Amino acid sequence: MVLPIDINNIFSVNESSFDDLCNTVFQFQYQYNPVYHQWVDLIDSLPSERKIPQKIPALPISFFKEQQVKTGNWQEQKIFESSGTTGMVTSRHYVANLAIYEQAFLEGFERQYGSIQNWCVLALLPAYLERENSSLVYMANKMIAMSGHSESGFYLYNYAELANKLAALESQGQPTLLLGVTFALLDFAAQFPMQLTHTVVMETGGMKGRGRELTRPELHQTLTDRLSLPAIHAEYGMTELFSQAYSKSGGRYYCPPWMKVFVRKEDDPLALLTEGTGLIQIIDLANIYSCSFIATQDIGKLYADGSFEVLGRMDHADIRGCSLLVL
Repeated sequence: MVLPIDINNIFSVNESSFDDLCNTVFQFQYQYNPVYHQWVDLIDSLPSERKIPQKIPALPISFFKEQQVKTGNWQEQKIFESSGTTGMVTSRHYVANLAIYEQAFLEGFERQYGSIQNWCVLALLPAYLERENSSLVYMANKMIAMSGHSESGFYLYNYAELANKLAALESQGQPTLLLGVTFALLDFAAQFPMQLTHTVVMETGGMKGRGRELTRPELHQTLTDRLSLPAIHAEYGMTELFSQAYSKSGGRYYCPPWMKVFVRKEDDPLALLTEGTGLIQIIDLANIYSCSFIATQDIGKLYADGSFEVLGRMDHADIRGCSLLVL
């Protein structure tokens, strides 16, 4: 099996070439992904017909719990697993090529924040560090290495050490990224309130049932007050995808060019909107060896410019460690 496109074409895609690339990837995945092929045949009577992106069938994210969602026949380099409560069936993302994942998250980050080498990267991900197959931990670990900064590193529950490190970096005027799971950021800020000027605090979600669930505005207000910051940044990604969207304030996320979000009506999964509120549906062209067209269980608000907010989870959806904020 040969890819129908050069991988670099995905990361250089623009608005004018996006539709053509979507159709190429769709036909490739329809042909070589048995799980996706069966799903498309159930809901699309004309799979060979050229489609606008919002008409391309999206695979329900729940399929990753029971099936191997793979385009082609290959031996995986890695299996990423989602978080969840004890006893839950978690999603499994079989990864054919880790280099593509690394290119996706690096280029996605650098489009928003500049070269990773300008940053000292600190990762406060205690619950995730205890899971060896977390895609978030893999991403953070690579970003720490890619930064090349001697002070970059992971933190578990050693909050005092983290506070001292941040104070030292602040005194040097060093741009610092503190990437943290929600409950740990709240605990840290409660125990060590401080004034941060050169640090970006980026929450990744993840209350995991710890304490009272906060709305995102409540969470961000609490953190900005305790850390004297003008805004809290956020990252939106998931085990089943390769790419991330970023918010620099207010929980409004922006995608890289190879990733696009739509929303679909809860009572009509085939009715997609390019603006408004509904269930989030994602195209992630970097997910070439898995499935690039995913129907999530997140409720979102989509804006005309393609940015979006995450408003919560649909009723009866499985609890995921990265999505326990209620808006």
